[in-house]
Amino acid sequence: MSYGLGSENANLPAFVAMTSNKTGQALYDRLWGAGFLPSKHQGVRFRSGKDPVLYLSNPEGISTNLRRHTLDHLQELNQIHHNQFLDPEIQTRIAQYEMAYRMQMSVPELTDLSDEPESTFKLYGEDARKPGTYAYNTLMARRLAERGVRFTQLFHRGWDTHGNLPTQLAERCRETDQASTALILDLKQRGLLDDTLVVWGGEFGRTVYCQGKLTDKTYGRDHHPRCFTIWLAGGGTKPGQHLGKTDDFSYNILEDPVSVHDLHATILHLMGLDHTKLTYKFQGRHYRLTDVHGELIHKILA
Repeated sequence: MSYGLGSENANLPAFVAMTSNKTGQALYDRLWGAGFLPSKHQGVRFRSGKDPVLYLSNPEGISTNLRRHTLDHLQELNQIHHNQFLDPEIQTRIAQYEMAYRMQMSVPELTDLSDEPESTFKLYGEDARKPGTYAYNTLMARRLAERGVRFTQLFHRGWDTHGNLPTQLAERCRETDQASTALILDLKQRGLLDDTLVVWGGEFGRTVYCQGKLTDKTYGRDHHPRCFTIWLAGGGTKPGQHLGKTDDFSYNILEDPVSVHDLHATILHLMGLDHTKLTYKFQGRHYRLTDVHGELIHKILA
């Protein structure tokens, strides 16, 4: 799930990624990279341990003032280096040093939930007290939104139900349903939902027919990329509606198909960007995030 705000807090990264467990971490790290953009656009991953962001604490004997002076001198040296070679990655290095310092000043307060009332944990569920759970991550996402972070992405794994689907699906829903609903309600009651777009989705759906032995406890379902469902809330979308229809076997789309390019074009539109004009030059070519495709999904726009 991901969502973005139009403003940016000076002390926090513009892009934060959080995961709900550690399985397959090396693989999932690839999903929130900067792609062909400069690495200064790389996200900052929040972790579930004692230190949500690694290496934020100063080494023993290093004060905040000394850290600030050290970074100032490093910036001067890096700027001299950049003026000689005009390498954009040097500017990235400068920006990363500065972002790390600003996060040192702000992340401890962000992750301290002692100021949250009991009503918050009643809304999100008791798991919201436990770092690393999906409920905790949704609450953290709301706190990031309050502080103006422009893009937050949550990963929740364990949906690949080739077997044991009855048990696994029920567990995944218990882990996500309440907290996802709570996030929407919380953003709305705080006046943040109008300019926050919430997007829930995965990379494919599941077949309606069985994979493996068909029993009431152990059957599974295979990958099905031909049609599946996502949902959006806030950020200029029209609430309380659905779009699209499949055949009786949920195998093919019969009405109102939406391609990934259409979805991306519409998300960019809701963020105030024209996908036909948003390009980035990389290795001599101007790239569009929607390639040469994409039409706005007018039916979901408020």
